[in-house]
Amino acid sequence: MKITKAVIPAAGLGTRMLPVARAVPKEVLPIVDRPAISYLVEEAVAGGIRDVLIITGRNKTAMEDYFDYSPEYEEKLLAAGREEEVERIHRIAESANVFFLRQHEARGLGHAILKAKPFTGDEPFAVLYGDDIIVSETPVCRQLTDAYEEYGLPVAGIKEVPEELVVKYCTMGMTPLSGNRYRIYDMIEKPKPEQIMTNYSILGRVLLTPEIYEILSVTPLGACGELQLTDAMQTLCRKSGMTGVDFEGTRYDMGSKLGFLKANVEQGVRHPEIGEEFASYLKEFVKTLQ
Repeated sequence: MKITKAVIPAAGLGTRMLPVARAVPKEVLPIVDRPAISYLVEEAVAGGIRDVLIITGRNKTAMEDYFDYSPEYEEKLLAAGREEEVERIHRIAESANVFFLRQHEARGLGHAILKAKPFTGDEPFAVLYGDDIIVSETPVCRQLTDAYEEYGLPVAGIKEVPEELVVKYCTMGMTPLSGNRYRIYDMIEKPKPEQIMTNYSILGRVLLTPEIYEILSVTPLGACGELQLTDAMQTLCRKSGMTGVDFEGTRYDMGSKLGFLKANVEQGVRHPEIGEEFASYLKEFVKTLQ
């Protein structure tokens, strides 16, 4: 079955990005001149997805505004003869069918996914974690859908991480399939050191089947007293297995100050308008560091 729907959970408070997160949703913090959330939607679209549901919370209407027309800007731009920029605004608004749904309570990623059930129905769907921007030649969504089409199982985007980070993310029991693909038979959210099976963790992307909803509905609350999606995926792995894809791409954690800065520096030097000048500035600036 072709994957046509994606869910982006983006209701978190963004406490790691305080104090700015109190006034500006972390999902609209810029990477150069585009909000972070736009990278997620564009990745989904580039992966063949046309319907995107963004799970939001209070004080996050700026995301909705970005994916809408902007009559005030359009009037000014047209008066200045900048028609190509008006066309760009329209392309953003028309790139996908973007829907929004509020998660009234912050009860965990699993709870957010449960709210997406009326949207996804009986179809498999991609999940792009709101904090994780991944820049890659082949969209990670596409990398996961290709694996789903080959093996017919839910898919997790995975990367090997340092051991000190595994205990903050998750660990997986898995065996090689071919190339960068693995068969996952177990996973543990925020494992204790003695529970670590491998140093591979899920980083920002999964592809799920409707079966996950029934599992979530009976999954007990986990870490932080929240409904953890990883706990439900553990049940899925132990029951029927998942496919792991060690994806190609550079990941930025936009929920952290360091990840935000890395994204802006690295994408800044690649920006078609300012990249060359910015790179020259950085080279001179680095010389001043001790």
